Formats: sequence, C-alpha cells, structure tokens
Amino acid sequence: MNQSQSSISIRLSIMMFLQFFIWGSWYVTVGNYMAAHGMSDEIKWAYSVGPMAAIVTPFILGMIADRFFATERVLGVLQIVGGLCLCAAPLVVTGAEGNNATLFILLLLAHMVCYMPTLGLTNTLAFSHIEDQEKQFPLIRVFGTIGWIVAGVLVSKVLHADSTQQPLWIAGGAAILMGFYSFSLPHTPPPSKGKDISIRDILCLDAMGMLKDSSFLVFMLSSLLICIPLAAYYAYAPVYVGQVGFADPAFNMSFGQMSEIVFMLIMPMFFKRLGVKKMLVIGMLAWVVRYGLFAAGAPDGILWMVLTGIALHGICYDFFFVTGQIYVDKAAPSKIRGQAQGLLVLVTQGIGMLVGAQASGWIYVSFLTESNTLSPELWQQFWGIPCIMAAIILVLFALMFKEQKKALD
Repeated sequence: MNQSQSSISIRLSIMMFLQFFIWGSWYVTVGNYMAAHGMSDEIKWAYSVGPMAAIVTPFILGMIADRFFATERVLGVLQIVGGLCLCAAPLVVTGAEGNNATLFILLLLAHMVCYMPTLGLTNTLAFSHIEDQEKQFPLIRVFGTIGWIVAGVLVSKVLHADSTQQPLWIAGGAAILMGFYSFSLPHTPPPSKGKDISIRDILCLDAMGMLKDSSFLVFMLSSLLICIPLAAYYAYAPVYVGQVGFADPAFNMSFGQMSEIVFMLIMPMFFKRLGVKKMLVIGMLAWVVRYGLFAAGAPDGILWMVLTGIALHGICYDFFFVTGQIYVDKAAPSKIRGQAQGLLVLVTQGIGMLVGAQASGWIYVSFLTESNTLSPELWQQFWGIPCIMAAIILVLFALMFKEQKKALD
C-alpha cells in the first residue's frame, strides 16, 4: 500500500469509527433512559424508528444521493441534521405524559431517517477510494465496531449514564462532528449521475424476480420471520441486563461487539469448511441458545448465563446477517446485486425488525407490573417466547433450504 492509499485508509477508518460511535452511544441505552423517565410503554417505538427508516432508505439513496450530489456532501448534511435532532430529543422529555413522549420518538425517527442512508453512503465512499476491497475494507470497517465498543464503554462504564440524557447528547455531538468531517473526505461523485430514475430499481422489482427460485424464497421468508423474534434483543436486552443485576448495562452489552470482531476475523475459515446453509443454521441456532440462556438465567439472576448470551452476538450477527449478505451476493446475477442487497435490508432490517419491535413491545407492556418492571419469572416467560419462535423457524429453514451453487438467472 503506497503512502497515498495509507493516508486514505486512515481517513476512512476515522469515518467508520465516528459512524458507529454515533449509533452505539445512544441505541443501547435509550431503553433504560425511557424506563427511568416513565416511558416504558413507548420503548417499542424507539426501536421501531430504525426499521421504519430502513424501509425508506432505498428511496433516499436511489432518488437523491446516488444521482445528484457528491457522496461526502450528502453524508455531511445528513449527519449534521440527524445530530441536531438527537441533541433536541432529551429537551422535550420534561415528563412522560402526552406529547412529550410522542415528540421524543418523532425526533428519534427524524434522526434515523437521516442516519440509515449514511450506512450505505460510508460503504460507497470507502469502496470508491481503496484499491483492494477484499483486503482493505475489512480493516477499515472493523473501526466501526471499535467505535461502537468505545461508545458503550464511555457512556456506561466511564460516565455511568445509561439512564440519563448524556448518551443522546454525546451521539448528537458526534454526528455533528462527523458531518463537518465528512466534507473533508475524498471527493466522491454521485455513482449514478446522469442515469434515469427507475422505479424498478428503487422498488427492487428485478430482485423480487429471484423469489421464483424456491431456495431463495425460503431464505428470504426465513430471514423475514426470524428477524421478528430477533428484534426483542435489541429493544429489551439492555433493560433486562440492568434489572437482572449488572451495573452499567451498555458496557456489558459491548462484549457482544467484542465477540463480533473475533468471529468476523475467523469467518472465512468457517465459511470455507461449512458453506452457506450450515453457517446460517449455526447463526439461527445461536439466537435460540441466547434466548434460552436469558430465560434460564432470569429467575435466579445467573449472571454467567446472561453474559454468555451477550457474548454469542458474534455468532448471532456474523453467521446470520453477514453470511446472508454473502449468499445474496453469490445468488444474484451481477446486474441486480445492488437491488438484491437492498431487498434483503428491506426484508430484515426494515419489515422484520419493525414487526418484531412492535410485537416484542406489546408482549413487554402486557407483562409490566405496577412497579413498571418485569419480575424475574416474567422475564423468563418474555425470553421464552422469542426462543421458541426462533427454534421453529430454524427447523423449517434447515428442512426446506437448499444451498444454491450458482447465480440465479
């Protein structure tokens, strides 16, 4: 790698660090913050705004960012606007009644509508300025996971601020900082400049044609369905971790991202030996085990079970989500791979997680006691539901999915 490439890699690594530091600063703690301010009933909405934003992201990227403006400029503007929304969110929480909670959620939604497109924009910007994508990109992207971990350590272990407004202000400030930093990144012209806007591209209609293949249909349906029980982890695991006996919940949750780094590095070895189907099965099984450990550890507060469930995140995320992305890339014809990845995001991070956040929120609220918490026995029942759901979907997937050997034509 020459000096110029080394300098670019450093700048892109800083970009990735800030990108995920923003998300990691507030996303894990917001449930505990809302519970501490009398908004337990609304936690499901805080974890629904991301999926909602994921659904509209293809429109923002497809109609604006990809065609009319330089990538770094769109990235900068979106981060600054989104950061201001996050900074404003705690200012409306003077209580938990009426419009305060609603306005708080709307500001989170406005932030996520700005933030979700930047996940694709940072990848686009990085790929546009490195020479060896397979070798350089993982080393750049890993700084994003490091940023998430550092955020968790800072807001939880250092500041002990899991239930305060500080994480939202830190995340908002970091977003504004990244916004201004983005304008200094290498110039990246819009990748589809001059190309006509196609509704087929934006709505992923060509990629939907792949659903005629039975195995791809099984994969997509399984991915959609399993994201419903998966959503319970992102919304309520931090609340559970705090109530079961751990101090600094977000810090303890960061052990999941630490394991993610480890498994990301060793994934190629497993992939070569196991193949797509077994990797996906192991990823789904890890979610079943995680929820089983959460349920088993709840009544007596068995902390090692809870911590083991958190540490399984590397397998849960890498073996399911990352393997799924690789499978789609291999299965799709080259001309519609971008569409196919967009369809996967829409199905999983969008529809699946949205339904899951609302469903798990309904279950959580129905279990709430007069003290606005769940008893250990109710936590056991709560985690037992997604455990059983994930196990059923796992079995159906294992029986029905057949690994594709070549791209679908």
